Amino acid sequence: MGGAALLAAPFLHTRARASVPVPYDWNASPPLEPRESFIEWMVKNRGEDADFLGQRWDRLQQLLAQHDLWDARDERAYLLTPREEFVTSANLKRAYEGHYLPIGFGVTITGPHSVARMTNSLNVGLGDKVLEIGTGSGYQSAYLSNLTEKVWSIEIIKPLAERTRTLYDSLIARGYSEYKAITTRQADGYYGWEEQAPFDKIIVTCGIDHIPPPLLQQLRPGGIMVIPIGPPGIQHVLKITKQQDADGAISVARSDIYDGHPESFVPFTKLEGEVIKGRHRNGG
Repeated sequence: MGGAALLAAPFLHTRARASVPVPYDWNASPPLEPRESFIEWMVKNRGEDADFLGQRWDRLQQLLAQHDLWDARDERAYLLTPREEFVTSANLKRAYEGHYLPIGFGVTITGPHSVARMTNSLNVGLGDKVLEIGTGSGYQSAYLSNLTEKVWSIEIIKPLAERTRTLYDSLIARGYSEYKAITTRQADGYYGWEEQAPFDKIIVTCGIDHIPPPLLQQLRPGGIMVIPIGPPGIQHVLKITKQQDADGAISVARSDIYDGHPESFVPFTKLEGEVIKGRHRNGG
């Protein structure tokens, strides 16, 4: 088996491998009601498995009930993103469970409720430049590519970055042309992507005890960052809005998207040379 095939192997699902029969259309949306009409539209236009589509629709009802989704564009983005393509083969039957799932390398695919609430809190518009820190499985950037055609994503774990890039490319070959919007690199996300800055929106999918100054610097005035802040295991997911006064002074407004309820994220690790050593901490 070749190198690319080995990287993609954990995601070679037999049930989940759709080929998209209809070109992507930003103006096309599946019907939200009833469940059967959604599944019928998606099978016809996206070529996806009816069982997974039913699970996706069912999870949407939970996302709406828990107010993890509230915007029509974000509902569309959730419904058009096949989460089953981004979990490992071992967890395929669990793709639409409401919690995190392991994807190898000591990290996870974020649960659909967290992905939905964090993404909707960003208020991503078409044309926004979005930076993701922590590519992981690729699900978050895939979701974002249904909101904007300008997505950059950084993953610190080299074999995971390579595996996910291979997965994106295989999905593009199968007709998911929206994923052409995603540019990836393997690097330490703490330092952002300076040559592509400024960004309208930044989403951080790993926990840290402070806001990385380079990320705040690379956020456009008026832009929004969503980031888990706090000690390991008990982060608060903050919405950071960067503001610039008339005199040029910069300030930030913060709000907790979970109203004070703590969440748990994998740590924001750091590179020393080409080796991951420890995690980023305030002052060190």
